[in-house]
Amino acid sequence: MPHSHATQKLNLSAGLASVCVATLLVCLKLWALWATGALSIAASLADSAMDLLISAAGLIAIIYAARPADDDHSFGHTSVEDLVSLGQAVFVAASGAAILWAGVDRLIAARPPVLADEGAGIAVMALSAVLTGALVLWQRRVAARTGNKVVAADMLHYLGDLLPTLGAMLALWLSARFGWTRADSVIAIIAAAIMLRGAARIFVASWHALMDRAAPEDVVQSIAEIAEIWPGVRGYHDLKTRTAGAKLFVQLHIELDGDQSLEAAHAIARSLKRAILDAHPQADVIIHMDVWQG
Repeated sequence: MPHSHATQKLNLSAGLASVCVATLLVCLKLWALWATGALSIAASLADSAMDLLISAAGLIAIIYAARPADDDHSFGHTSVEDLVSLGQAVFVAASGAAILWAGVDRLIAARPPVLADEGAGIAVMALSAVLTGALVLWQRRVAARTGNKVVAADMLHYLGDLLPTLGAMLALWLSARFGWTRADSVIAIIAAAIMLRGAARIFVASWHALMDRAAPEDVVQSIAEIAEIWPGVRGYHDLKTRTAGAKLFVQLHIELDGDQSLEAAHAIARSLKRAILDAHPQADVIIHMDVWQG
């Protein structure tokens, strides 16, 4: 089902907001890293840089995925979302690995790192947390209204970014208050581990989608339950599903009474298709009609 103009505008607004906030955060954290030399800020900066890449790619994916099907792409363009996510996962993993290596190297060093101007760093990270929180609230509102999975995934990603940001603030405070500069390395290692875990989840989900894995079990069960009780449907078989980005593709064979008219049979199939679309608005449903052999 094509997106309405209003829905597309909301999705684009969320994508643009994400890119703008990520750009501002990168600039702020670059300055904070220069001022403090804190590795925890470097970890947060790397995460924000990845966010900018992810947000930009997500915005492009939102625009491209909304294009209607054409002669070369009969099933639409939504698979670009999974392809982009796969690339994003690789970049995030590389960044996380670099931060992890640097954190361990600093932690085991004979002399602890020297941090500077912790107050300025804390102020920058606090502003970053406020901007990130505002973005998450807007993305949550858009995702609830449009059901766009790219926006929802981006929202969860930024929600997860709040932890490294708060962690960097804690590391700077511990350094300024107690001189515990090694806390910076510990928090950077934790942030890197979170990045690697998130990258693995993104990679696995994108890989499954590109390999045409079936939709989640609860989605398949929902469709099956609708078909089982639908008036006029004597049985069903060969229920197949797959996902591509935010799109759900469904193929279903239903068994109908062969004595009824073709018009009546098509009416049953149309009403069943509408019921499935009501339950799963982003679905593309194909129903095949077979004669009931009972």
